[in-house]
Amino acid sequence: MENIESQNNPFPRLNERAPEFEAVTTDGVKSLDDYKGRWLVLFSHPADFTPVCTTEFIGFANRAEDFKALNTDLLGLSIDSHYSHLAWIRNIKEKFNVDIPFPIIADLDMKVANAYGMVHPGAADTSAVRATFIIDDKGILRAMAYYPMTNGRSIDEFVRLVTALQTSDKNAVATPEGWKPGDKVIVPPPATAEAAEARMSEGYECTDWYFCEKSL
Repeated sequence: MENIESQNNPFPRLNERAPEFEAVTTDGVKSLDDYKGRWLVLFSHPADFTPVCTTEFIGFANRAEDFKALNTDLLGLSIDSHYSHLAWIRNIKEKFNVDIPFPIIADLDMKVANAYGMVHPGAADTSAVRATFIIDDKGILRAMAYYPMTNGRSIDEFVRLVTALQTSDKNAVATPEGWKPGDKVIVPPPATAEAAEARMSEGYECTDWYFCEKSL
């Protein structure tokens, strides 16, 4: 049976409106509405000045232009202060010669972390786990991923996933495992017996009536 807390604070769900937020960041106050018309990758980390998080921030910074080309903004978060974030950004620049080009939410009251289900008591009571949320240009949550405290994310995968989601939206197709631009895409399977009968003669590359691919 679900407890009262889980009922009152459900985790966000795919294909629904992403939880609203308004928070102080290293680039001023930001809200979800500020990103209307653009995609957003919102990602949390356990704490500033930690080694795994530092590698992830450098990774996001190195791919920032690729996200920008996809009409996608980046927004970090941790349950640390605004000044801690500023000091950490300066430290990354000084020690690793990398500029952090995206804002970071200071979430000391944990409002954003709790709204997005970033705090998992089994991992840490006062830290946000490595959570990543992909929100589309209409404010709809399209994908999310959680990683343990000990292991960093692959930023390349999030670039690939945003690209795949946008490709599916634009072309009404699905994408197979490991898909990348230039690969064949999957045609949605037919929904009726009549459509299934006709599928094999529609000009797609079909292994069977339910599994057909095409090139874009």
